[in-house]
Amino acid sequence: MIRVIISKLEKILLKNYPYFMTQENIKLKTLEMTFEGPEEFRGDANQIRGFFASKFNEYDQLHNHNTDRFYYRYPLVQYKVLDRIPLVVGINEGAEILKGLFDKFDTVTLPHQNFEITERSLRLKKQDFGLTKSLYFYEFLTPWLALNKENKERFFETRNPEEQKEILRKTLVGNLLSMSKAFGYTVPDTIKCDVNVEINRSKYKNLDFTSFTGGFMTNFLIPDFIGIGKGVAKGFGTVRKMK
Repeated sequence: MIRVIISKLEKILLKNYPYFMTQENIKLKTLEMTFEGPEEFRGDANQIRGFFASKFNEYDQLHNHNTDRFYYRYPLVQYKVLDRIPLVVGINEGAEILKGLFDKFDTVTLPHQNFEITERSLRLKKQDFGLTKSLYFYEFLTPWLALNKENKERFFETRNPEEQKEILRKTLVGNLLSMSKAFGYTVPDTIKCDVNVEINRSKYKNLDFTSFTGGFMTNFLIPDFIGIGKGVAKGFGTVRKMK
């Protein structure tokens, strides 16, 4: 259903913006670490993050803290649970750190479970990131936390669905620009996008947040399984390119 709707959006976008200028994309080194055991994993992404932060506290990229100080930066290590399977994603420096820790633990200690690992996998990739001449379609595998205090007020003040979509488009572009800055990539031209999402509610930092599920299209290459928006270290906003 998402693909059918986005196909219509693609025609509109190509009609209005037929030419995209681009420079050579950069390559991001990514690592995907998964682990499985004899029983179902009952934890969440935040609990996996807590385990890594406690066991390997010397690596601030795993938790973005230095003593009592929090680093406000795009997380290079992100924790997710997809289909009840833990997934830890590292990007660039984060990938190197995770590679070194791959076989340094046999149990993931959670508040209500000691998850014994009997099988683990690691996938290292070099993936394109940046503006492109083509349109790509992405789905959110986990809810997207798109709204901050300012745009949340504007989003709910307007009753016009098109104005709400425009707020989300601008937010998505902002997310991609922030990621680009974190990776040292200068976007050479305008990012174009459209969204096809539904409103949901998600728990983040023990509070209820407005979130969005669905998908989007854009003239921008994003590696699979990395997150956009708020809360990406704890698994929110995880994207995957649609085939």
